[in-house]
Amino acid sequence: MTPTSGPPARSGPVDPPPQATDPEDTEETVAHGGDAAGLCEQARDLAESGHLQRAAKLYRKAVDADPHTRVRARALMGLAVVQDQRGDLAAAREAAREAVATGDPRYAPRAAYHLALSLEQEDAHGEAARVWRHLLELGGPAYTAVARYGLAREAELRGEHTEAEEHWEAALELPSEDEPMSRLHATTVQDAARDLAERLLERGRPEAAAETLERGLAVGDDPGLRLLRAATHLEHAIADVAAIADSGALETDGASWRPRPGTAGAAVELLAGLLTLRGEPDEAARVWRSGIDDDDADIAEEVRWRLRRPFARPWDEHGEEMPEPWWEGYLEEAVATASAPALAGELFAVLTRMHGLLAVPVVEGESRPAALRGAMEQALRTPGELVWGADLHTDFRRRLSEVMGEDVLPEGWPDGP
Repeated sequence: MTPTSGPPARSGPVDPPPQATDPEDTEETVAHGGDAAGLCEQARDLAESGHLQRAAKLYRKAVDADPHTRVRARALMGLAVVQDQRGDLAAAREAAREAVATGDPRYAPRAAYHLALSLEQEDAHGEAARVWRHLLELGGPAYTAVARYGLAREAELRGEHTEAEEHWEAALELPSEDEPMSRLHATTVQDAARDLAERLLERGRPEAAAETLERGLAVGDDPGLRLLRAATHLEHAIADVAAIADSGALETDGASWRPRPGTAGAAVELLAGLLTLRGEPDEAARVWRSGIDDDDADIAEEVRWRLRRPFARPWDEHGEEMPEPWWEGYLEEAVATASAPALAGELFAVLTRMHGLLAVPVVEGESRPAALRGAMEQALRTPGELVWGADLHTDFRRRLSEVMGEDVLPEGWPDGP
C-alpha cells in the first residue's frame, strides 16, 4: 500500500455534481415555449426546496408542451436529475436519454454526463462507454475531458491499460493560455491526474506519476495531488537508498566498491524507515536483518548499533551498566518490524492486569495467607500468555538461582505445581 492509502479512485468528477439547477443558469428568456420555460423555473424552485415529486410533474408538463429545443432539453435534464434524486433510476435515465437526443449544445452534454455516471454506478459499463463516446461528439473542451476520463476508466476495467492511458492523456490536455477554463474542466483534469498518478505509482512508474501530477497542479492547488507528489519523491528516495543498502558491492566504471560502514548503516536505517512509511513493515524488517547479517563485520556492527540506538541501557544499583537484558531481542524485533507500539500495548496491558490482581486484596484488607498467595500466583502467571512471558520467567529463575546457589523453583514454575 501507499502513503495515500484510502478509498478507491472516484468514478468521475463530482464538483459540480449534476443537478436540476446549474450554477450558470441565469437562464435567459427563450422566445419560443415561454410557458414551458416558466414551468422549468417553477420546477427548479420546487426542486431546490425539496419538493421533488411536484418538481418532476412540472418538468414533465414542460416537456409535454412541445417547446423550443433548448427549453425541451432543459426540462428533460431537470426531470432526469429530479427523478434520480427521487430514486427512480429508470425514469431518470429515460429522461436523460431524451435530453441527449435533442442535441442541444448546452443541455445534451450535461444529460449525457449525468446518464453515463448513473450507468457506471449501476455497473452498466458497456452502455456507459457508449454514452461517453457520444459525449465526445457533442463537443466542448470540458465535456471532451469528462468523456475521455470516463473512457479511461472503462478501458481500465476491461484491462486495456494502454488504451486507458491514451484516454487519460487526452483528458489531461489543457487549453491554450488565452482560452478560459471552466470549473468542470479544471476539476476533471485534477481528478483524472489523481486517478492516473495513483495507478502509475502502483505500477512502479513514479516518474510518469510525477509528470501527471504536475499537469493536475497546473490548473490549481490541491492537497491530494500534493500528497501524491510527495509519494513520488518517496519512491525516488527508496530507489536511491536501496541502491546502497540492498546491492552489497556496486559496480562503477567496471570496478566494484562497497560503501563505508557509516554510509551503509545510514542507508539501511533510512530505507527501512521509508519502507515502513510506505506501509511495508515486513520488507523493512528484511532490510534490517540483511544489514545485520552483512558479510562485512563493520557494516553489520554499524547497522546493529543504529537499530538499537533508541534502546535505554539498564544500570544496576551500583551505577554500572548491566549485561544485555533478556528483553533486548524483543525490542530489536519490535524496532525492525515497526511493531514497538504493539509491544508497548502488551506491556501496559500485562502491567494493568497484574496491578489489578495485587491491588484488590490490598484494598479489601485481605489477611489470609492462602488468598494473598493465590493473588500473587495469578499475577505472576499473567505474562506467561505472551510470547516473551517464558523468557521473563526463565530470567527470574536464573537470577534467583545465582543468589541462592541452586535452582529452588519447582519444575514448570509458575504455571506448574
